[in-house]
Amino acid sequence: MANIQYYDIILRPIVTESSMNDMSNKKYTFLVHPEANKIQIKEAVEKMFPGTKVARVNTMNIDGKKKRRGTIVGKTAKKKKAMVTLTKDSKDIEVYSKL
Repeated sequence: MANIQYYDIILRPIVTESSMNDMSNKKYTFLVHPEANKIQIKEAVEKMFPGTKVARVNTMNIDGKKKRRGTIVGKTAKKKKAMVTLTKDSKDIEVYSKL
């Protein structure tokens, strides 16, 4: 596995209707690097957003979709999502407050 820095792990937040509803329970959803594990994701969230404490991290791998262009069939890139749950005394993540 390549040497991944903490700022390379979290790619972007996922903003959907269900993820916005989970924010009230201090659950945040991110698109993360496909090779990152739960410990690396936890450390990256705590370093990138000061004042946050992660209680648990759930991850899911998403396979690429089949796409075709004419007779050529290929696949899109695989992705990984992480649902991060913060502790009750933790500070909220400020990225979502502007939405």
